[in-house]
Amino acid sequence: MKKALTTLCLFAGLALPATAEARTLTLNTTLNNYGGNGAYLAIYLTDAQGKVHSTLRVAAPKAKYYSHLREWSRGSAAARRPIDGVTGASVGSGQTLKVSVDVADALIDAGYQIRVDSSVENGRDNPSEIVVPLARAAAATPVAGKGYVKSFRFDM
Repeated sequence: MKKALTTLCLFAGLALPATAEARTLTLNTTLNNYGGNGAYLAIYLTDAQGKVHSTLRVAAPKAKYYSHLREWSRGSAAARRPIDGVTGASVGSGQTLKVSVDVADALIDAGYQIRVDSSVENGRDNPSEIVVPLARAAAATPVAGKGYVKSFRFDM
């Protein structure tokens, strides 16, 4: 009985830290009022050298639009492998895309960045329109875009 209890405590001690290894981020991307078609967005993580680590969200109804999200699609090789994030519809002018994603704690304050690429059909492509450090100090701080994105912020 004592041996079984010790084994149970050992496994519980190993399992508990595993549950605390991810943090939920809420991503808020608000678009400018630009008129026209909905915007395609790719929200993704890069390492300190700018290499795509993972995809957090893609707002583009069909894969044929991925090539307009240049930095993300080039880095993630989106045309050659399944996307590791959630995909959904494009986002309309003036609207806000709010999503929650889980990110490994080890990536926070470790040089990683959240990036947003944006594009609109028959409009301009904006690679790396938003680049913000995945850091506690950057959380809850709105960042202005330089294209279709009016503001982006993430909360932990």
